[in-house]
Amino acid sequence: MNKTSLFTLFSPLLLLFSSSVAADPDMLQDLCVADLASATKVNGYTCKPASEINITDFSFMGIAKPGSTNTTMGSLVTGANVEKIPGLNTLGVSMARIDFAPGGLNPPHTHPRATEMIFVLEGTLDVGFITTANKLFMKTITKGEVFVFPKGLVHFQKNNGNEPASLISAFNSQLPGTQSLGATLFGSSPAVPDNVLTKAFQIGTKEVEKIKGRFAPKK
Repeated sequence: MNKTSLFTLFSPLLLLFSSSVAADPDMLQDLCVADLASATKVNGYTCKPASEINITDFSFMGIAKPGSTNTTMGSLVTGANVEKIPGLNTLGVSMARIDFAPGGLNPPHTHPRATEMIFVLEGTLDVGFITTANKLFMKTITKGEVFVFPKGLVHFQKNNGNEPASLISAFNSQLPGTQSLGATLFGSSPAVPDNVLTKAFQIGTKEVEKIKGRFAPKK
């Protein structure tokens, strides 16, 4: 058998293998409802005993109505993830609702474990993400439009209109995680050393301390 024939024979198998290792494995059971009270974590939550599962593990009303946007940033994120819906455990999906006051901002942040797709419910939003080559992709979107933020990239949403705005986010993770850049760098505990931040941002110690004061955890 020549090399061309061998390639023809094995190429479908190679494609099948590459696709299987690139995807999440199939579930091995119908349900694995999260036991949120368990101290044991194995890359996620352990399963509740089947006898303790009930219908409330699969529903959540928390994103049905707008939340209060009386916050520092003028926005409120309400998650609908495995911590609110235990039945999402192992399913690899979740949602969130974000409400914006006029001028409200969902500040630059990342989701280390998920791609995000948003659908605008009301209003107009300026949205964008930044690639690892520091290129900004930005667009103004309005009611009914969809926009996607690739996994792990820094992104934001801003309501520059005079009316409230809201959107629904969908994630391909039961718990996508969120790292807001400002809070992460200037509000961590223990604090990031001042000399790291002064050099990274090319600002003085007084400026660093002033910014840290704005991100200090509320007591």
